[in-house]
Amino acid sequence: MSLPFGVPGTSETDWEAACLWDQVPVLDTTDITTLVLLAAHPDDEILGAGGLLTRAAGCGWDVQVIVATNGEGSHPDSPTHSPEQLAERRRIEVAEAVELAAPGASVLFLDLPDGELSLFADDLDGRLRAELAPLPPSALVASPWRGDRHPDHEAMGLAAARICSDLRINLLEYPIWLWHWSSPEEDHLPTDTLVRLDLTTGERETKLAALDRYTSQLRPLSPAAGDESVVEPAMVEHFSRPYELFMATAVTADQDAAAPVASLDRPFFDDFYGDRPDPWGFADRWYEIRKRSILLASLPRERFRSALEPGCANGDLTEDLARRCERVLATEISPAPRARAAARLADLSGVTVSPDIDPALWAHGAFDLVVISEIGYYCDAADLERLVRGAVAALAEDGVLAVCHWRHPVAEYPLTGDTVHLAFRAHPEVEVLVAHQEEDFLLDLLVRAPAVSVASATGLRPAPETR
Repeated sequence: MSLPFGVPGTSETDWEAACLWDQVPVLDTTDITTLVLLAAHPDDEILGAGGLLTRAAGCGWDVQVIVATNGEGSHPDSPTHSPEQLAERRRIEVAEAVELAAPGASVLFLDLPDGELSLFADDLDGRLRAELAPLPPSALVASPWRGDRHPDHEAMGLAAARICSDLRINLLEYPIWLWHWSSPEEDHLPTDTLVRLDLTTGERETKLAALDRYTSQLRPLSPAAGDESVVEPAMVEHFSRPYELFMATAVTADQDAAAPVASLDRPFFDDFYGDRPDPWGFADRWYEIRKRSILLASLPRERFRSALEPGCANGDLTEDLARRCERVLATEISPAPRARAAARLADLSGVTVSPDIDPALWAHGAFDLVVISEIGYYCDAADLERLVRGAVAALAEDGVLAVCHWRHPVAEYPLTGDTVHLAFRAHPEVEVLVAHQEEDFLLDLLVRAPAVSVASATGLRPAPETR
């Protein structure tokens, strides 16, 4: 785990006082014979599903634990442990913890980089799919919850959801960091899918004993700064409950996996804007101002011939682009913000504001700058594929495709920002020139191969072919 929140989170006392879980259905494990427990980092599997792991062993199920990373990023400033030493120590902790909770269970390490699972989505998907494809119909997969607000948890959860849907495997998702950043008054949990696993006294004690094997996380590595414990006692309290909670996606012979949410259409945006001129705070919210500045500063050239910006809203970014582009085509589906953008940009030459946002109608190869900012997660999977194809097709040979999105899940949106960026990066005709990652948003600049750095392109260093 590597999510260093600087302030105390919601206490377990607050969660328990809310009495939210009494009516949650109990998980039915009657017909289960196999458990595959997925973890993004060492200790996820015990924190979120150690009781389930113990139950599986006690019932005689076949059990496999798959850990995506070695957790080498848990102490980035440690003066006593290198990432390699941390990885070795945490792998040993996994083996000891799993053996205690489920003696004889197999453990598979994927050895992917800690904190960067979203950048290795294809590898993650392929390796998980190979492990899960042979599972029998009586199998159960448990994974970190895709809405946990940790990029590695989201990447693992999304991969598990895709694969289990394709293979028709029952899936449970376990939250970890949600208990820290959310609260009983908020509605982040999809309560309609919650199930509860009540633990026996022995199962709970075994889970806590297994968790105690993670000394690198529960206790300081040393007294030195940078070696502090990662999982504080207050956090452990969330996982000391006599029950575990999961989000369940069940697939049976007569029931498909939950249907995906359809793309958001014009009525959604018309209603969202309503009589509010700037509901997102594009004009005066520092987060938005800073994000635009980072995008603009990251562009590899000072000037562009022609830019395309679908979903321009009120035209805040469009106005900035117009200062660096000879021509800008901005599109907006909703009439109210489109009218505000047109009025705002009326005095700028070379700027056109259009209602047309259909990727199939964009002129092929016409733009040396295409900006896809905060619109991809409004698409369902099919429309996202069309958006990716259309954006790349519209790109000139020397073009730059800028993709920027909020990362945190939003209940109404069909997709998340990380999913959108994975789809753009996966297009075979482009590669990453710039990748900027923060907890809140992603920014990728994609170009047709080969990607040449600004220093090489401007003669400050040799071009790749002459190095």
